[in-house]
Amino acid sequence: MDTAQILILACVQGFTEFLPISSSAHLILTPLVFGQDLQDLAFDVAVHLGTLAAVVMYFRRELGRMFGALLSAVSSRRPNEPNAQLAWLIVLATLPVVILGWPLKGLLEWLRTDASLIALVIGWTTIGFGLFLGWADWWGRGGRSEDRLKGSEAILIGLFQVIAIIPGVSRSGITMTAGLLLGLSRQAAARFSFLLAIPTILMAGAIETLDLIHSAQPVDWSALALGAIASYLIAYLTIRFFLDLIERLGMWPFVLYRLLLGGVILMLM
Repeated sequence: MDTAQILILACVQGFTEFLPISSSAHLILTPLVFGQDLQDLAFDVAVHLGTLAAVVMYFRRELGRMFGALLSAVSSRRPNEPNAQLAWLIVLATLPVVILGWPLKGLLEWLRTDASLIALVIGWTTIGFGLFLGWADWWGRGGRSEDRLKGSEAILIGLFQVIAIIPGVSRSGITMTAGLLLGLSRQAAARFSFLLAIPTILMAGAIETLDLIHSAQPVDWSALALGAIASYLIAYLTIRFFLDLIERLGMWPFVLYRLLLGGVILMLM
């Protein structure tokens, strides 16, 4: 890949990973629009590590408090501390993708072999789950904070997250939708989605890294470094921008974008 392609794809990944518009769909559509081959597995790993670093850096204080509270909870000194509860909720919400993610990985690999089929799937899922997000924002939004979720509700959000293996669904979009339907505020739904991204991206990156090791394909380390750095910077700024925006405007700007994008894809098909 040349430098322009690297920067475009890295910026697309960084900008879309935490917005409810599906990063996987945009990473697939971008090379198709420019008449290029899909990026290789090594580049996918690099840009995902960049976005992982961004969310860890942004929530570093929260993660530190959660880890400290979790250690205290294990020793039974403060079992009901909110930060410890939130850490356990993230663990519970991650379980469904741990159990179901690997078996469903083959579905994504199969879809990627047929450009027409995957574009059709992205078109319909972009529209359908965009409308679902809009309905959840209108009907379900409450005032609960993320640490007030029940264990069963965290698992339910995790089950919703599994659906995001289908391109166009959006991992952040579907988990925010579930959070809103469970009565979380917009910011709480977004924060829980972002924190849930950490173990999810880490696990997906580990699986992709194993695939990369077994593929024995040549690696352009300078391209990977550039992609990782660019995706990190864009993702960090996007998280800050999104959390400030949604409290004022809600999810509807993203819903309208999804409807427009899905409609364009289906018309071109």
